[in-house]
Amino acid sequence: MAQFFKFVFASMLGTFLTLVIASILFVSIIVGIVNSASKEKNVQVSDDSILMLDFDYDIPERSPIDPFSDYNYNDFQSKNTVGLNDILSGIKKAKEDPKILGIYINTSSVGGGFATTEEIRNALLDFKLSKKFIVAYSEFYTQKGYYVASVADKIYLNPAGDIEFKGFGTQIMFLKGALDKLEIEPQVIKVGTYKSAVEPFVLDKMSDANRLQTASFLGSMYNHFLLKISNERGINADSLRVIANKLLIQRAEDAVKFKLADGLKYKDEVMADLKSRTNVKPEDDLKVITLKKYKSAETEIKDDLPTDRIAVVYATGEIISGEGDDNTIGSERISKAIRDVREDKKVKAIVFRVNSPGGSALASDVIWREVELARKVKPVVVSMGDYAASGGYYISCAATKIYADPNTITGSIGVFGIIPNAQKFFNNKLGVTFDGVKTGEYADMGTISRPLTESERAILQQQVNNTYGTFTKKVAEGRKKTALGVDSIGQGRVWSGIEALEIGLVDKLGGISDAIADAAKLANIKSYRTVSYPSQKSILESFFGNVSDDIQTSIMKKELGEEYKIYKQIRKISQLNGVQARLPFEISVN
Repeated sequence: MAQFFKFVFASMLGTFLTLVIASILFVSIIVGIVNSASKEKNVQVSDDSILMLDFDYDIPERSPIDPFSDYNYNDFQSKNTVGLNDILSGIKKAKEDPKILGIYINTSSVGGGFATTEEIRNALLDFKLSKKFIVAYSEFYTQKGYYVASVADKIYLNPAGDIEFKGFGTQIMFLKGALDKLEIEPQVIKVGTYKSAVEPFVLDKMSDANRLQTASFLGSMYNHFLLKISNERGINADSLRVIANKLLIQRAEDAVKFKLADGLKYKDEVMADLKSRTNVKPEDDLKVITLKKYKSAETEIKDDLPTDRIAVVYATGEIISGEGDDNTIGSERISKAIRDVREDKKVKAIVFRVNSPGGSALASDVIWREVELARKVKPVVVSMGDYAASGGYYISCAATKIYADPNTITGSIGVFGIIPNAQKFFNNKLGVTFDGVKTGEYADMGTISRPLTESERAILQQQVNNTYGTFTKKVAEGRKKTALGVDSIGQGRVWSGIEALEIGLVDKLGGISDAIADAAKLANIKSYRTVSYPSQKSILESFFGNVSDDIQTSIMKKELGEEYKIYKQIRKISQLNGVQARLPFEISVN
């Protein structure tokens, strides 16, 4: 009995200590968030200030409004996340702000795709029209970081630093060998010669078709990259290609020699340069303001805000059925947002911002329907981000007009389904067997405990064929093409934004600002304000809804590092359900 009470007491003590630790953790988080939020209130911009830009973080489409999504649970600090929307508006505001004398780019990379990088770079090019200076400095530039920095009047590099300039490459992880060892058979049903989403499961290297399409869109993106750097740095594009092909930038001195950088400086020397540009005495401090603070700076509030509105509906992430969240396109949430702005008489046009690799074909069709209905009432202009592929293109194709960035990855008009057969894995590896009773021949169709029968495979193939037919038909209607014409550029093939323009999948090249301006023109309005949809998660929704997931994700990222992307991809694969219209894999261009 004494041993029993000792055990009970130990359990109670453990529970008590757990609650105490959890309470301390909760209070620490709240205090940290409050302190962080209070620092952003009543921000004042001093005269003769410099706006500092840093993009070394994952850039979302919109700045999060709840502090929990912007919180690092490893060190209880804010991540200082600024969304693309506020990056672009902040640079535009700084262009007209007399208190901002110039911009200091202090970043190694850009935490987004090349389309996101393109939009930031274009905003900086527009800023230069003000004749204000831009100075860039880093200890190390990745290719995306250098692409942004290439617009600067002066590019400085640490004397011991480096510039990554080696050309573009992308790599795919193939799981066939691992599945073979586990005796798991991926049963694939697809339509599309280029629909390579299934290749990692059934091959151990890229198919010829996939290699062809990847080389094509990667080459298109790279040519654009070289051309734009050539324009700003005054270096022939062919010379830049040679520099990359021969990896001629191996030391900091090489970057200056080949004119990719203007000088080698330590941080204190760069600060001295900035002081000279702003007439600050050497002994005084620079007046530098971060973009995070600058976006919260007080601005003159206009009482006569325009009545007419352009609604910007953000659709970011994978496409799923249901509600979704700020990082997932839920068919219910996004279709409701489009329906709301369609019925709002104050909204004269809609800009549909799509940044998605695709997902559920059914959920995509639900959203497509709302875009189709909205287009009949008012202009709908799609603005494509880093991705608008497969399901991402499905939900875009009904729009009045489609904009893509040159480096947007789009197309991938094709569908597939995968049902793993894990019978041998269960039997031979785990010693697990299955048996059961069913009331009809197809009652257990789709189970992973046995292979598909021929009739089941034929049924699933017909479903996939029907979905592809529906997909191509709707693209044909939206883009005013024939179904055969769409099929010839479909078949799951992925295109860059430049290629998509050439084959008629998009109408113009440009970013979200261009799409908004065109939407206003189509709606025949000159004075308007933009409003964002759907509403973002509140503080309470974030904390009580997903804070545990955020903590888990934060810990996994810290422990796995670069391998976190592999873990995330495998987890996505395991959650596939139904016919899919999505990119073959997470395309990361390095």
